[in-house]
Amino acid sequence: MNRLKTFAKEVFYFLTSGIFLKNFAGIILFLSLLLLINFQWMKCYTNHGESLQVHNYIGMDVDEAIEKAKSKSFTIVVNDSIFVVGKEPNTILEQHPKPLARVKEKRTIYVMATKAEADEIILPNLKGGNDDFMQYSRKLSRYDVKANILTRQFDNKLEENTILEVIYKGDTITNKLNDTYKVNRGSTVDFIVSERGGSSVPIPDLVCQKFEAAQFLISNYNLNIGSVIEDKTVTDRLTAYVWRQQPIYSSRDKIRIGEQVNLYITQNRPDNCPLEENLTDYRQAAPKKPIQKKTSPSIMNPSNSSNGIEEEIIEEIQETIETPIPIEETPEPMPEEQPEPPTEDNGDGFDDGFDEEDLEEDPFGDEVEDDGDGGF
Repeated sequence: MNRLKTFAKEVFYFLTSGIFLKNFAGIILFLSLLLLINFQWMKCYTNHGESLQVHNYIGMDVDEAIEKAKSKSFTIVVNDSIFVVGKEPNTILEQHPKPLARVKEKRTIYVMATKAEADEIILPNLKGGNDDFMQYSRKLSRYDVKANILTRQFDNKLEENTILEVIYKGDTITNKLNDTYKVNRGSTVDFIVSERGGSSVPIPDLVCQKFEAAQFLISNYNLNIGSVIEDKTVTDRLTAYVWRQQPIYSSRDKIRIGEQVNLYITQNRPDNCPLEENLTDYRQAAPKKPIQKKTSPSIMNPSNSSNGIEEEIIEEIQETIETPIPIEETPEPMPEEQPEPPTEDNGDGFDDGFDEEDLEEDPFGDEVEDDGDGGF
């Protein structure tokens, strides 16, 4: 017990001694100074409170973007690449962080760019009703493959626009479509299709329409989109405007069903276009489906009439149906008053409404004569 008290006293004297207090204060001062220096160094190293704005590298070439990024101590890293039809190789499509964002120095910018080599697409076969050109071309458009009608051959046994031959880079591949034949994305496949009379449609007016609206109109006219030529301002194809088309719109000219229409698009609305609220809605501008009407054999026979006569007859029917016939309200005739039958006096003082020559027939068929007493 005495030893414990002695040890406690020695510890107390040591902690309250001047040597210990000086050393303890020196340690606290050293640690405080160390923390202060560390905080100042971290602030200088991380540029606390300072940031740089990220440049917009979308649409630029990768090499050009790397040079510009170095001037702001940024690093460009391509982490993904895809093939896009109509875009030059090594063109930046997306970036992270987004353009105009605030970041620290020496930040890494991750981008997605286009690649030079196109992806390969497997062509669908012609089995199971896939030999219709319009349906087949829609399937190819999903893979960015263009369908072009090279020529037409008359065949009255097949339906209109039935695929007869498939040609790729000058080679006929109709018999090679066995679910393994591949073509490059963005390439063009030519077709030979059947015809049964050479149907044609008017050329749609696509100038000043957005690309999405132009797609809708071309599809409703049973036509196909050919080449789409973008200028340098295009960033979003669907919202871009058509400033030129080939063939040029004409209210008198017509083209065959299935032909291609080439579009030239720009991101901003052309100056010579009317305001959007004054534009005709492209859904209303789409052609109406023809009215099914029974016609006589003389009209349906190609030897007796032409397609132009049939079209005029259909147009007259549509105008007749669409034009309301005014109905005039006619007043109902007033009922005429029927004159009362004349009566004669038979001399008995009563007006019985009968002459002496009038006879009555009883239910038994016997004739009853008037006895002249007025019926009493």
